[in-house]
Amino acid sequence: MSQSPLTKPEISSGTLIDNRYTIQKLLGQGGLGRTYLAFDTRRFNEPCVLKEFAPIGTGESGLEKCRDLFKREAKILHQLQHPQIPKFLACFEGDGRLFLVQEYVDGQTYSKLLQKLQKQGRNFDQDEIINWLQNLLLILEYIHEHNIIHRDISPDNVMLPDNKNLPVLIDFGVGKQIAGELNNTINSDQATFVGKMSLVGKVGYAPREQISLGLCSPSSDLYALGVTAVVLLTGRDPSLLMDQYSLEWKWHLYTDVSDAFAEVLDKMLADTPKKRYQTAKEVLTDLQCLEPEELQGAINNEPSAVCVTEIYSSELTSPDTIDQSAGNVESLLITPKKSQTQPVNSFKHGFITRCQEQLAYHIGPIASLIIEETLAENPDILPDEFVKLVAREIPDLQAAFEFQQSFFSDY
Repeated sequence: MSQSPLTKPEISSGTLIDNRYTIQKLLGQGGLGRTYLAFDTRRFNEPCVLKEFAPIGTGESGLEKCRDLFKREAKILHQLQHPQIPKFLACFEGDGRLFLVQEYVDGQTYSKLLQKLQKQGRNFDQDEIINWLQNLLLILEYIHEHNIIHRDISPDNVMLPDNKNLPVLIDFGVGKQIAGELNNTINSDQATFVGKMSLVGKVGYAPREQISLGLCSPSSDLYALGVTAVVLLTGRDPSLLMDQYSLEWKWHLYTDVSDAFAEVLDKMLADTPKKRYQTAKEVLTDLQCLEPEELQGAINNEPSAVCVTEIYSSELTSPDTIDQSAGNVESLLITPKKSQTQPVNSFKHGFITRCQEQLAYHIGPIASLIIEETLAENPDILPDEFVKLVAREIPDLQAAFEFQQSFFSDY
């Protein structure tokens, strides 16, 4: 009987993996696996990061689902080509383990950089954070254009490489992307995950709809980026920057910034998704308005990124606005007003694109592959049945219901 990922021991230093990667040391470990520093023997011992994906106690059936979704995510991560994102180098399976290989960033996280500044008696100032935000927003603009939501932005997941000026956004691992689907496919007696909340963002940094419902959108990343900014400005944990009773931010009490910049941060930190900025481009535009000449010069010196188009056509529903009287959402399966008689493959391309974009809004970048596979397996499926079928991939039942409703209301 093959050994479960849970029971497989930590890989010791000096071990050669896939006849190529020499393990140097363990960098980190969590409920979804381990991360190692390794040397690539086929690239002159260039350092790289080896991520072993092994969710706790998946069991045999769960491991097969892990393998499928792992490979899907690796394919999508391979598409990311940005100077401020660690390069995706390879993925492979060996000895019953799943591995991702990514570029190693030799530098310090912004958590460490903040600690160093505090030893000097200060935190990051307004000018530093404005410049930092501009650099990070360009990365978010790029990944959101590719229908990818990071979901876990914090000072620990932004690094400043040694001898470089541009921050790098790290931790694009598959765990957060696939955890929702995986939890739906593994029986409770087969898996003991560290808890779904830990898989959808850090408490304090992730917005309420993400922590409570697992729902993410570009505005979720902008919220987490805003929290990270005020933490770097104040040097305080998010729990100390919010009133625990009113849930209102009180970060203004611990730092001195201009009113105009405070308005930008407050909009990023809005509790209701629709009141936040919806795209990174919107935030960049408002930041440029603060100091037109200086900030325009800073933007012009940064790497270019393709502007975000209106990918996400529907706004994320706030937890406050979800109808709590719906009861069992599974019983609310929608019947379209008028059944379509033409199969999806003969339907307008815009319909397929819209399905993919709205599905990605709920489950991330694997949406494109799900759409592709569903069409390949059901070439003659009708639009209403197609919508119902892909809606099953959305872990949250209320979100799945609203996904269907958004299409059937057009019929």
